[in-house]
Amino acid sequence: MLLGTLLVLLLAGAAPASAHAALRASDPEDGSVVRTAPTHVTLTFTESVGLLEDSFRIYGPDNRRVHMEEPEHAAGAADTARAALPQDLDEGTYTVAWRVVSADSHPVSGAFTFSIGKPSPTPPAAPQDHAEHPVTKSLYDTGRYLAYIAAALLIGTAAFAALCRPPDTGPLRAPLLFGWWTLLVTTAGLLVLRAPYEKGASPLTALDVSTFPDTLSGRPGMALLARVLLLLTAALLLPVLRHRTLRTRVTAGAAFSVALALTWASAEHASAGIQVPVAMTSSVLHLLATAAWLGGLTALLLTLHRAKTPPPYDTVARFSRLAFTSVTVLVLTGAYQSWRGLGSWSALTGTAYGRTLAVKLAATVFLLLAAALSRRWTALLARPAVAEERVPALVGASGPPPEPRTTHVTTAPPEAVEPEAVHRRALRRSVLAEVVVAVAVLLVTTVLTGTLPSRAEAEAAKAPAPQVAGLPGAQALTVPYDTGTPGGSGTVQLTMDPGRVGENGLQAVVFGPQGALSSVPELRVTFTLPSKDVGPIDAGLTDRGGYWATNDLTLPLEGAWTMKLTVRVSDIDQVTVERGVRIGR
Repeated sequence: MLLGTLLVLLLAGAAPASAHAALRASDPEDGSVVRTAPTHVTLTFTESVGLLEDSFRIYGPDNRRVHMEEPEHAAGAADTARAALPQDLDEGTYTVAWRVVSADSHPVSGAFTFSIGKPSPTPPAAPQDHAEHPVTKSLYDTGRYLAYIAAALLIGTAAFAALCRPPDTGPLRAPLLFGWWTLLVTTAGLLVLRAPYEKGASPLTALDVSTFPDTLSGRPGMALLARVLLLLTAALLLPVLRHRTLRTRVTAGAAFSVALALTWASAEHASAGIQVPVAMTSSVLHLLATAAWLGGLTALLLTLHRAKTPPPYDTVARFSRLAFTSVTVLVLTGAYQSWRGLGSWSALTGTAYGRTLAVKLAATVFLLLAAALSRRWTALLARPAVAEERVPALVGASGPPPEPRTTHVTTAPPEAVEPEAVHRRALRRSVLAEVVVAVAVLLVTTVLTGTLPSRAEAEAAKAPAPQVAGLPGAQALTVPYDTGTPGGSGTVQLTMDPGRVGENGLQAVVFGPQGALSSVPELRVTFTLPSKDVGPIDAGLTDRGGYWATNDLTLPLEGAWTMKLTVRVSDIDQVTVERGVRIGR
């Protein structure tokens, strides 16, 4: 119990592990100009991805969608998706909008451009309907977290009843039923919502039964179906197991818990990336330890408050040992999962994933304080004041006098009853504080599950900067920005044609934090040549309905120019980012 806080903290994932796939490379490259039309569009991600029938959309220079073959995985590469292109593509700029399902079951999307022959004056913009539907995403995320909490309650309460053996198990019936029903209903709801969640469609489309075969063919859908079947099987076998020995019931419960945990591990980030067998084992142990600790803590709290017979010291002591074991497992598996997600110590402060993890560490301090209080009151309950009495044992009312013998009877004197009651009330309060703080830590965890892991972010950054082939000196730039406010981060992709002294065209497309196209109220780009004291020269970008562009940017001298990019995302939030740009003749 004492280290309880550390468990949720180091993890990035007792709750569904957060780790979205990131685009590592594309062929053709983003912003590139190729001499002849490519036969395929190929995308490589940081982890394996699932494909949808509509994973790729390509829009030509005339802003019309290009018909293409259904996407597929490249041979032997689950992290690479490709789709064949028609052979009669016209000259100009093409926009590729993509959407795939990452190994952790989250859909991810984005867009990029490439040109055939030469760039178009006005590149086509990808449609907004390829982004996530906010209502569907909110419903699905809520269902996932409820399912995780329900599993912790179900497994932890059962473990508390079987291993800690409270004399009155009546208060545990309600959390067991609530956990089972909540997990069953939320899992069924997730299964129904899976298709619209993957496609970014309205939740009303969940009623389309034609999408179920595709849902059940994917790994997340199969895992959800397996979870429903497990819960129904457990309900059918429970009446039979009631008449079996305790060892049989514990063995069956352990097997059910492991199988249930596998339905998360097999469809989330642990199933892809580095060290998959170790990661999946760690994920299963982490979820089970979380359930035993947090669910058991809830069961202990209910027992302390509602049991007709107050739990004896032995019950509390057994849970204390169970909690200590669980926390030890959580620390080890959480540290491993954090290393797997971070990749380096510098990422702890240098990335959004690391900073969110640091917030969890801070919240854990408060959880440790509450756990320390619980251990203190548990220890005090173990030392009640006692008195020994020597009581003569009478064996009969007549006959020869019996051999004198005595029986030791331990009783608590009246003055010991009140301190024990005080300690028990204090234990109730400290356990309640643990539960409240643990819920707060889990809320921080939900934020972490939606954050790109630092390791994946670093792998995506290793992709070479896009270079424009076929046009000497032409440049394509991808500039990240972050205003420090929710939803105020992303990237701006700029293409400068020809990127030489004289008149240039400049096009810019803004992408939000999830890689989807973003509309901002203002985008301004200026150029300065410090060595010649020239500038700033305002590019004069104008909003062309989905992207920003100008054909009248004149850079009069060659040299190392400084480009200042200002992105305003609201009436008051904006940020300016600088990048060096080499302009030649």
